This record gives sequence, structure tokens and C-alpha cells, in this order.
Amino acid sequence: MKEATGELNMTVITVIAIAIIGAALAIFLPGIIESIQEQWNAESSMGK
Repeated sequence: MKEATGELNMTVITVIAIAIIGAALAIFLPGIIESIQEQWNAESSMGK
């Protein structure tokens, strides 16, 4: 029974870690994508 509790704890920790990573991506990814697009457009306009 003790092993099952340990596995459950690891599962809970894993799920929480994935949720934290997902939340961080949801918060920061739009800004990162916008920054990349701005740099891409700036470099594209220089090449013309």
C-alpha cells in the first residue's frame, strides 16, 4: 500500500508540474511569438 501511495504522489507532482509549465507557456508564448514576428518583419523589410 505504501508503494501505491508513493506512485500516487509522483503522479500528482507530475500533473502539477505539467500544469505549471502549461500555464507559463500560455502566459509567455504570445509575447515570444509577437517578438519573433516583429524581428522577422524587420529583417524582411531590410532585405528588400
